[in-house]
Amino acid sequence: MKYLKKLKNSTKKSTSSIPTRMNILLGVIFILFALLIIQSGHLQLNYGSRFRAEVDTSDRNLVQANVPRGIMYDSKGRVLVGNESKNAITYTRGMNLTTKGMKEISDDLSQYISLDGDSATSQDLATYYLSDTRNYSDLLAKMPKEQTDATKLSSTQIYANAVKYYIGQKPQVTDKQKSASIMLRKISAASMLSTVYVKNNNLTDKEVALVAEHLSELPGVNIGTDWTRVYPNGDSVQSVIGRVSSEQAGLPSDRLQYYLTQGYLRNDRVGTSYLERQYEPILRGTKALNQVNISSSDNTIEEINTVYPGSKGSSLTFTLDLQYQQMISDSLNKYYQKAQADGVTKYSAGAYAVATNPKTGAILGIAGIGRNPKTGETYSDALGTINHAFTMGSVIKGATVLGGLMNGAVTPQSNTLPEEAIYLRGTPVMKSVYPLGTFSALNAQTALEVSSNIYMMQLTLRWLKAGYVANDYITMPQDAFVQMRNIYSQFGLGVKTGIDLPSEVAGYPGRSFDTKGNLLSGSALALSFGNYDGYTVMQLAQYVSTIANGGYRMKPYLVKSIGQTTDDNKSFMTQHTNSPEVLNKIDFTSEQLQVVKEGFSQVVHGHNAWGTAHTLADIQPAVAGKTGTAQTFYYDPDNPGNPNAPETTTSSFVGYAPADDPQIAISVVFPDLDVNSQGHYNLDVAHEMFTNYFKLNPQK
Repeated sequence: MKYLKKLKNSTKKSTSSIPTRMNILLGVIFILFALLIIQSGHLQLNYGSRFRAEVDTSDRNLVQANVPRGIMYDSKGRVLVGNESKNAITYTRGMNLTTKGMKEISDDLSQYISLDGDSATSQDLATYYLSDTRNYSDLLAKMPKEQTDATKLSSTQIYANAVKYYIGQKPQVTDKQKSASIMLRKISAASMLSTVYVKNNNLTDKEVALVAEHLSELPGVNIGTDWTRVYPNGDSVQSVIGRVSSEQAGLPSDRLQYYLTQGYLRNDRVGTSYLERQYEPILRGTKALNQVNISSSDNTIEEINTVYPGSKGSSLTFTLDLQYQQMISDSLNKYYQKAQADGVTKYSAGAYAVATNPKTGAILGIAGIGRNPKTGETYSDALGTINHAFTMGSVIKGATVLGGLMNGAVTPQSNTLPEEAIYLRGTPVMKSVYPLGTFSALNAQTALEVSSNIYMMQLTLRWLKAGYVANDYITMPQDAFVQMRNIYSQFGLGVKTGIDLPSEVAGYPGRSFDTKGNLLSGSALALSFGNYDGYTVMQLAQYVSTIANGGYRMKPYLVKSIGQTTDDNKSFMTQHTNSPEVLNKIDFTSEQLQVVKEGFSQVVHGHNAWGTAHTLADIQPAVAGKTGTAQTFYYDPDNPGNPNAPETTTSSFVGYAPADDPQIAISVVFPDLDVNSQGHYNLDVAHEMFTNYFKLNPQK
C-alpha cells in the first residue's frame, strides 16, 4: 500500500511539471518569431527599395545605343564632315542565349531581309550548320572515330574537327542559308545585352516594313538608325580630319584597354587618326539608353524602350576657309603636275603648302601631295606638313640675321660684312650661288635679297666668336650648335609648333660631333644658311609668322570653336572658342626686326639682278618673303647608308602680306627635285596663294 501511494504521488508530481516546460518552449518560439518579424520589418523599411531595384535589374536592363558624331564646319559655316542618317536593323543579345537560339533568330530574320552585299565564308556556313545539335550529332556519326574520340580530345578539338570535316564536304547551300549564316555571324558577335547592326546599308523600305510587322516574333531585333561620315564639299582636308573606324573594326587594338575603361564597347566606332581621334571625347556624344525587358521564363528579350535618347556629339568649326583651302590644293596639284611634266620629280617626295594668320596662329589652309619615288604613286598628304622634315635652305636666313643682331655680332646701324668665301681644309669652298667676286661686301638687307651664304657664315663666325684662318684652321665653342639652335627654336624651327593635331614631329637635327668627338664646324656654318637641319613646313609657317607679327611665336590651330548643331542642322550654338596662344616672345628690338623686314621686302621688290623672288612684285597688296634652295640627297629607306645617294634640290618659300600689316603668312616646299631643276614651282604656288587670298578677302 505504501508503494502504491508513493507511485501515485510520483505520477502526480511529474504531470504537474509538463505545462511549465511547454510554457518555456512556447515562450522561446514566440521570442524567435518576434525577432524574425522585427528583422523583416527592418529589412523592408530600410532596404526594401534596394532589393526591389536588384529584382528589377534582373528583369529590366539598360543598354547603350550609338548617337551621331559631331559635324565639322569650315570658318564660313560650310560642312566639311557630316553624317548621313539611314535606317538599320539592330539586334540586342539576350541573356544566356545559346547558339541554337541565335540560329533560329537568324533563320526567321533571313525571311525578311537579305545581305547581298556581304559574303558568307566557309566558317560562317559551318558554324550555321553545326549550331543545330541534330546536325552536329549526325556529322559526328559520319566522321572518323579518331576525330571524335572524347577520351583523347577535348570538346573544342572535336568541334574544330567537325568544322574542317563539314567544309571538306563542300556542301550545297541555298541563298537563304548563306544569308542566315552571315546574320548568325553578326549577332553572335554581340556580347550579352549589347547591340549590333545586322543590316545598315542598302536597307529597303520593304525590308523595314516586313521586319516591323514581325518584331514580336524576333526577340532582340529592332528597327533603328545608323549614320556614316560624308564629305559634301570634297575631301581635300580628309587627311587632316582623319577617319572613323567601322563597326566591324571596332576599337583599335593599340588603344583597346583605354577605350574600354572609358565605357566604350568593343564594336564602337571611334576616331582612329588626326582630328577625329584628337577630339574623340567631344565628337562622340552621349549614348542613348534603352531599357531591355527580359522574359523571366526563358531569358529572351520581350521589349526594348528608350529611356534616354542620348545627345549627339559636339560639332567643330575650323579656321579653314573651304574655298581658299581648295584653291591652295588646286595650285599645288597644278604646279606639281608641271614639275612632273618637266621631268624633275624622279626622287621627289611631293609638295606642301601652309597658310596661317600670323597674328593669331589660325590655319587658313593646309595642303600636301605625297609621292612614293619608287612607284611614282601620289596621294593627298596634308599631314606631311607636320610629320615630314626637310632641309629647307635659305628661307631660314631671317632667323640667322636676327640671331647675329641679338648677340651683338652686328647692329642695325652697322651690319656690313666682307663677302669672303670660307675655305676649310679638305672640303670644297663654301660660298654663295653667284660667282666669287660678284660683291666685295654686303649689308644684312642686301644679303637677304641676294641670298648670300657667305654673309651668313661670316655673321656666324662673329656670333660664335670663332677663330678662323682660311685653309688653316677654324675653332668654335663646343656649344656652337646649342647656341644657334636655341635662337632658331625661338622662331619655331626644330621644335614642335603645338598644333592641335597628333603625330607632329620636332624636325631632324644633324649631328654636332663626328665619331671622334670633334665639333663639326663646317656643318655649323651650313646650318647658318639652312643646309643642315631638317624642319617641317608648319615650322616654316610659324617662323615667318613670328617675324611678320613682331616676334610672337603663336600656337597654330585648326579648331576655331566647339559647339552644338541644332536638330535641324541649320544653326550652330558655340560653347567654347579657342583663343590665340602666345608660346613665347622673342627678345629682339624693333630696329633689329626692321633690318630683316627690309631684307624680306627687297627679296620681292629689290632691283638687284641676283634677287630671288622678283616675280612676286606684282601682287597687291605688297608681299615680303624669302626663298630657299637646299642641296639635299635622296633618302632610300631600303638603302639608308648609300654613300652614293643621288643629289637633289629642295625648293622653298616663306612670306607674308600685306608687308606693312600682315594678315596672311605662307610656306611652300617642293622637296627632292632634280638637282638641275630650273623651275620656280615654289614661287608659282606662292603667287597664287597670295592672289587668291586677297580675291576672297579684298582690302578696304
